[in-house]
Amino acid sequence: MRIGMALNYSGGFKESVAELADYEQAGLDIVYVAEAYSFDAVSQLGYIAAKTERLEIASGILNIYSRTPSLLAMTAAGLDYVSDGRFTLGLGASGPQVIEGFHGIPYHAPLGRTREVIEICRKVWKREERLSYDGKYYTLPLPAEKGTGLGRPLKIINHPVRNDIPVLIAAIGPKNVELTAEIADGWQPIFYLPEKAADVWGASLAAGGARRDPSLGELDIVGQAALAFGDDVEGFLEFGRPMAALYIGGMGAKGKNFYNDLCRRYGWEKEAELIQDLYLDGKKDEAAKHVPYELLQKMSLIGTEGHVRERLAAMKASGVTTLNVTPIAGDHAARLKLIERVKELAAEV
Repeated sequence: MRIGMALNYSGGFKESVAELADYEQAGLDIVYVAEAYSFDAVSQLGYIAAKTERLEIASGILNIYSRTPSLLAMTAAGLDYVSDGRFTLGLGASGPQVIEGFHGIPYHAPLGRTREVIEICRKVWKREERLSYDGKYYTLPLPAEKGTGLGRPLKIINHPVRNDIPVLIAAIGPKNVELTAEIADGWQPIFYLPEKAADVWGASLAAGGARRDPSLGELDIVGQAALAFGDDVEGFLEFGRPMAALYIGGMGAKGKNFYNDLCRRYGWEKEAELIQDLYLDGKKDEAAKHVPYELLQKMSLIGTEGHVRERLAAMKASGVTTLNVTPIAGDHAARLKLIERVKELAAEV
């Protein structure tokens, strides 16, 4: 398993990037930069590319709505260029709260748009011919009846470093995961429980995989886990409660929350409903108390070294090929040691 890490720059972006060189030396394989509705991820990824040498970089994630498909392709090609071929384009549909609330774009057809965006990106990177595309959601050039009629098929001017830049999709819904298994290089689920992954996503992965182009190779499955070693670190599991409650309870309305649906599919239907009711009623702390302990424990690498080794083995057995960890320790040196040790353990299991 590769070991990755999401960039946490709560203490300052430049300071966090300066520390990345140490993580790179410690064996970190890839760093993910989120976007949501914070600073844009692209400028940060370019900065990271200039400050690192070996470390792979990935958007985690760019949404498919707020940039045109061609701009996403240009952006990925540019980041791949400045990083000397180290970039992964992480994409996702996000949700209506962000897309309609922050960007003012209708949240329509996430599956169909995702497929077409990726098809267009790959056409841009290959430069085999001038770009034209006739899809359900995107038509390039724009038809005359929808514009001025002056659009012409074009090629990206620069030659991309790679014409097969890896594309990762963040997905948890059955149809989204099926699409991911069919067309993407990588899959990033949230709240990944290895023991329940096959029950929840196995059929979707199999259905999509049956239509997968063999040239794509095996699907890179990116798990996520908080990381801490020790005999007295179990309390760190509690750090995950507020975020889990935010997603399960607050990231969507009743019947329109993908993360709440996932919690239900894991088997915690009553808990999911209670968390959402409390959270939407403004009782965030109380909602967090009802996040299932098993969810916090089994999606984390927190405990004795023996326990962490067991969790790594479970992740690997379930198909995880990249593990995106959040090291929890009192200082930078201690976090580096966590990365060094988890790299060693991951190589042993």
